[in-house]
Amino acid sequence: MKALSILGSTGSIGRSTLKIVEKFPRLFTVKTLTAKTNIELLSKQIHFFGPDLVAVFDQKHARALKNLLAKSSSCKIIYGPEGYLEAAVYEKVDMVVSAMVGAAGLLPTLGAIEAGKDIALANKETLVMAGEIIMQRAYKKKIRILPVDSEHSAIFQCMMGQRKEDLSKILLTASGGPFLNTPAKAFSEITVQKALNHPTWQMGKKISIDSATLMNKGLEVIEARHLFDLSEKKIEVVIHPQSVIHSMVSYKDGAVIAQLGVPDMKGAIAFALSFPCRLDLNQACPDFFQIGNLSFDKPDYQRFPCLALAYNACNAGGTLPAVLNAANEIAVDAFLKERLSFLEIPEIIEKTMDQHTLINEPTLDDILESDKWARQVAFEKTLKQG
Repeated sequence: MKALSILGSTGSIGRSTLKIVEKFPRLFTVKTLTAKTNIELLSKQIHFFGPDLVAVFDQKHARALKNLLAKSSSCKIIYGPEGYLEAAVYEKVDMVVSAMVGAAGLLPTLGAIEAGKDIALANKETLVMAGEIIMQRAYKKKIRILPVDSEHSAIFQCMMGQRKEDLSKILLTASGGPFLNTPAKAFSEITVQKALNHPTWQMGKKISIDSATLMNKGLEVIEARHLFDLSEKKIEVVIHPQSVIHSMVSYKDGAVIAQLGVPDMKGAIAFALSFPCRLDLNQACPDFFQIGNLSFDKPDYQRFPCLALAYNACNAGGTLPAVLNAANEIAVDAFLKERLSFLEIPEIIEKTMDQHTLINEPTLDDILESDKWARQVAFEKTLKQG
């Protein structure tokens, strides 16, 4: 039986992971859970899965969770960055599911690697910010980082049994988001509600906005660069609205291997949890007769400049990807709070990147300091825009 720590258990990935655990109780057990502020859902998860310890955002929510649980659970309740880290490195855990949203997932994931835990990685920001450090330490500790993003899981599966030197390029598919066919002149009228309405995937608010701007795909390019040790020049984004092909890998003889499935994250999560085995999820195969046609197109970098900014950051390397990520988190938060327009999101990110003094081959402290700097600069710019 594999003992799990689920970082971000109340988010979409965390909830889907727990559904798999519930379906296969003889294969998995939950030892630790973490959430931010959704203590109502967390308390239900605690009652059902019986973890040893849980961590929440701050003391206020820890106290509220204790009151909610009363004497119905004996689990240890901790909070803050130290609490998240303790949950990640818990000695009884075999694998950590890193599903926290944003930069907050970096240090707990790094801590889990140092503690010798295998990682099921959904928190792409970990590799965006500190990809080289993360992969080097994982190699040193001889632990596995298994991708949970559907695209990276697809690439991982398409590369299984193949020689890396035969690879030509990765074809990273993107649905195109809710504004794929929206003319540029209408972007000024995009509201938060429209941006949250993704056509094929059910995701959290932040990731939904990232999908609408195509920043999510840009972050995935940087993640793939580190996860598969490839130049960004070998990573091509392909717009595929049906979201049936989760990604493809092209080889030097012209062959292309694709991984297909219904747009549901449980397949990728289950594969990471059970690798190298596959679990019987009783999940339907795509109905190709009903789908009829699969279409593909090139991304429009003019309408979706966030994707171009991500490629630029990936090419520059150093601390710039961390700055890109931090500025994006601040800009998206401002948009969700209606202090910023949709068109202003990439403007804030680009201005923050332009103001940054790049550090090549950064230490972890350099990355964390750049992240902090970028958040402050981007926040000040959102205030001026507002």
